[in-house]
Amino acid sequence: MAQQTLLPASYVVDRMQDLVLKTQDVKEMLDELADFSAVTLTDPALAFCSITLMRRKKPVTVASSEERAMRLDQTQYTIGAGPCLSAIREQVIVHVPDLANDDRWPSFTSAAVQVGVGSSLSVPLALEGEAEAGLNLYSTKARGFTEVDMDSVQAYAYHASKALRVAVRLSQLAETKKHLLATLESRTTIDLATGAIMAQNRCSQEAAMKILQVASSTRNVKLRDLASSVVSSLTKDPRVRTHFDA
Repeated sequence: MAQQTLLPASYVVDRMQDLVLKTQDVKEMLDELADFSAVTLTDPALAFCSITLMRRKKPVTVASSEERAMRLDQTQYTIGAGPCLSAIREQVIVHVPDLANDDRWPSFTSAAVQVGVGSSLSVPLALEGEAEAGLNLYSTKARGFTEVDMDSVQAYAYHASKALRVAVRLSQLAETKKHLLATLESRTTIDLATGAIMAQNRCSQEAAMKILQVASSTRNVKLRDLASSVVSSLTKDPRVRTHFDA
């Protein structure tokens, strides 16, 4: 790999902060992180980058600087083994200097050689909680990564980990908000249906809820879906609004 000029740590930190503060969403931030990593750590004419996130033992490529990186990551996920998965699971740097002559993961190395990849370098990224991650670099040349490159990647990974932790937290917050709004909407729908049944049958809230639950069980329909059909039958607008709608 062509010798890269090592960027000052202050520049890397500033760029990471910009990614967090100026990108519009988590996906955009991660894609830019992958692009920046590829340009910063390698010769972009020879190498490309991806970022693997593993949550609940399930890996997914959350960003990449080129399609080939995603395809090679997916090959590893399919067979359940490969350099990026080993780096994450064992929390060590995994360097494959010559993929054509490496016999640890035959299916992966075969796929890599077919798309013109000669070497790879995978580095674990430190996260918190149950999530794990790795930075994956692929070079079109055999022995495309030098000892200096590996030292640079390891130092860079420290800063990239911080940016990725922020991205994971933002994603988790967005997911929590989505689930909360869905729960509130579901609860509102059930409450409206219960009120309608109370009015129609002149019964208590407890009795109305029991009617809903029995009907849900008998028809094998989710309680929220049954409640929604009750509300829809009473109004031309089936949509249910809550005070918490975004």
